[in-house]
Amino acid sequence: MKSQAICIDRADHSMVQATDIKEPDPNQILIQSLYTIISPGTELAIYRDDFWSTLPYFSGYGAVGKVLQVGSDVSHVHEDDQLFCYNGHAQYSLTDAAQPACVFSETADPKQIVFTRMAAVSMTALRVSPPELGDWVAVQGLGLVGNFAAQLFALAGARVIVIEPAEARREQAQACGIEHVLDPSDGDLKAAVMALTEGEGVRTLVEATGIPALVEPACALMAKGGEIVLLGSPRGELQGNVTSLLDQIHLWGNGCITLKGAHEWRYPRLREPNVKHSIQRNCEVIIDLIERKKLIVDPLLTHVVPPDQCQAMYQGLRYEPNAHLGVLFDWTAVDS
Repeated sequence: MKSQAICIDRADHSMVQATDIKEPDPNQILIQSLYTIISPGTELAIYRDDFWSTLPYFSGYGAVGKVLQVGSDVSHVHEDDQLFCYNGHAQYSLTDAAQPACVFSETADPKQIVFTRMAAVSMTALRVSPPELGDWVAVQGLGLVGNFAAQLFALAGARVIVIEPAEARREQAQACGIEHVLDPSDGDLKAAVMALTEGEGVRTLVEATGIPALVEPACALMAKGGEIVLLGSPRGELQGNVTSLLDQIHLWGNGCITLKGAHEWRYPRLREPNVKHSIQRNCEVIIDLIERKKLIVDPLLTHVVPPDQCQAMYQGLRYEPNAHLGVLFDWTAVDS
């Protein structure tokens, strides 16, 4: 079978390219994509050729589609199901039964459900640092991952503060129901956080930008014994004396702050006996929240475009990030 797929063929360039799709193996599922979503973090790093991938690279992060065929060993998915999975940007694609994949309701909007892929990254912060009811939590950075992290912590009972310099993203957070939205360039950020928390500071701070230089200043916003969760994968160099950061981690008088990693893949992909958390379960929880209108998606959807506009979208994400956030490719009108 022939398929169209998006390929990053060299640094700063992408294109639609024809590929061949074979019949599914016994443990595979063949889907016809409806929509796929760009990861503004991982994919953009690959597009810039400054991440782990080797170019050319067939890109993609998450997909929703219609199941066309299932392998003989697959029992939890059936033909004609609507499926969310971790597939890439392709008209037709195969997903392995050992990878997270969730059937969702025929009445759900697939353009919303595909955002599950980004929210599943965010969910990891909640799993490694679950709040108690009423805890103050700050989220630094309001890309898709940061916005969803803020919403998920709020749904779990935390009082959430978001910190973001871009006005458009602060407005999106407010449209998603986040009450406390701070501009770090507007006056004294520490004073603003302490005023909201009555001088205590936040119990948890989720660092969702991936900018290493923001970790040490974040310590000043923390309650003693608090936790900084590294949700955004750190990228770029950090030069300087690390001792002051270590003092804030080690010394009780300086906060005794804990740093925690929240990489999505620290949990099993599928449900396992006697193991509570898995990526599969996280995705199922998120889909349920989206279907029940508890996790808000629509303010984050900025573009729905055909795949042949891939180059313009990657360029937009790189050079106009405040105008490009939730970018979907629409495969529904692509000719077979």
